[in-house]
Amino acid sequence: MTAYIKLEIRRTLRDPGFVVFGIGMPVLMYLLFTNVGRAAEADGATWRVFAMVGMAAYGALGAAISIGTGVASDKALGWLRQLRVTPLDPKRVVLGRAISGSVTVLPAVLAVLAAGAVVNGVRLDAWQWAALTLLLWLGALPFTLLGLGNGYRLTPQTAGLVNMACLMGFSLLGGLWFPTELFPGRCARSPSTPGPPLRGPRLVHAEGSAPDPVTVAVLCCWLLVFGAYAVVSYRRSARTA
Repeated sequence: MTAYIKLEIRRTLRDPGFVVFGIGMPVLMYLLFTNVGRAAEADGATWRVFAMVGMAAYGALGAAISIGTGVASDKALGWLRQLRVTPLDPKRVVLGRAISGSVTVLPAVLAVLAAGAVVNGVRLDAWQWAALTLLLWLGALPFTLLGLGNGYRLTPQTAGLVNMACLMGFSLLGGLWFPTELFPGRCARSPSTPGPPLRGPRLVHAEGSAPDPVTVAVLCCWLLVFGAYAVVSYRRSARTA
């Protein structure tokens, strides 16, 4: 399985589309949002830090979910049929692809954090930088599995559209673009959707504290749900690919 993981990591990092849109786009959006307009002038230092965390989470989420689009293309090309003649069982195939997908999330996160430090002059303690990176990476794991499930189940065209809808929806639910406290009624307080765990990294900066146990439990539950979805979708693809 190690060879399979290394192969998938190399394939992803060599894809120009991933480099441009998965890594470059979040950095460009972050620099534009924090250096253009009145928001940057009014409270530049605070806004640049919060925007950095939010856009790094958005980059992690986008890189994680977009893995599924590549999987759907592999299925159409017959790559999944080749995997089925190897000794790898479905769970190991999904696990290997999830590991490789989670590794390729890190460049998107690190690129935005580096832009915040180098270009925008964001200054945090060393433990905060490390904690932000770790929490953003862990928060993206369930979405990697969701993207894989969509890729195994759907056609390349449909997977791209569904993954984009998931990216937009979870970005809103996770409060990556505006505070969830502005949501109406119970939506503002509910931690049960997949999005809120992505707010955890904000606590490292704003309060110097780790995410609460409820957020961690929600993340673990969705990790299991999306993991099961990915395995079932892979097995189902054997009957359609």
